[in-house]
Amino acid sequence: MLKVLYPPQCLSCGALVEETGALCGACWHATHFLGGAVCDLCGAPLVGEAADDGALCDQCLVIGRPWDRGRAALAYRDNGRRLILSLKHGDRLDLAGPAARWMARAGAPMIHDGMLAVPVPAHPWRLLRRRYNQAALLAQALPRFAPVEYVPDPLIRVRRTRMQDGMSQEERFRNLSGAIRPHPRRGNRLDGASVLLVDDVMTSGSTLASTAEAARAAGAREICVLVLARVARDP
Repeated sequence: MLKVLYPPQCLSCGALVEETGALCGACWHATHFLGGAVCDLCGAPLVGEAADDGALCDQCLVIGRPWDRGRAALAYRDNGRRLILSLKHGDRLDLAGPAARWMARAGAPMIHDGMLAVPVPAHPWRLLRRRYNQAALLAQALPRFAPVEYVPDPLIRVRRTRMQDGMSQEERFRNLSGAIRPHPRRGNRLDGASVLLVDDVMTSGSTLASTAEAARAAGAREICVLVLARVARDP
C-alpha cells in the first residue's frame, strides 16, 4: 500500500525506481563509484587491478598522512558532486543513509569490529548557520551497515577556519593547523581505540590530517579515514 501511494524515487532525479534509497540507471551511470585499484591512504583511483599491497597515489607518496588507511566511496564530480552538495547545503538529510551504505562497502577492507566512527567536528558557528554537521550524519548512519560504534563528540573544533575554496594545498594545511583538538572531557574515549574518522569530502586531506592528529593526541591506537567522496584526477 505504501509503495503504491509513495513509490520509491531516485535519490538524485526523482524518477521511479524499484527500491527506496536507490539511483535510477541514468544517475547511477553518472555517479562514479571508486573501486578496483585505489590508494590505500586516501582512496584515490589508481591504474591497474586491485591488490592488497598498500599501493599509494602520487600525492600520498609525497605528503605525510597522519592516519593508517583511507577509502572513499565516490569521485567528487558529476552526480556524486550534486548529491554531496544536496546533503551539505540542500537539507537532503535523507541521503545520509544510502551514502553511509556506499561508504561501508568502500571501507570494508579496513573496517573491523570495535572501531569507533568519529565525525570530523564542525565549529559551533558553522553548526548554528547550517543546523547540522553532514559528517556526523554519515557517521551516525554507519553502524547500520558496518561493525562500528558511533561516538559523536570526542573531538572539537576550537578555531573557526576560513572557507578553503580557492586555497592552495599549503594554505589549506596552514588554515587547519591546530584547529581541531580532543574534547577536554570526552576525548579520553579514544585512548587506545581503533578510530574511523568520517567526513563528506577529501580534497587535499588537510581537514582530515588535523582531525587525525587530534585523535592521535587523544591516544588513538589506529586511525583510518572514510569519506563519501574524493577529489582526484582520473588515473
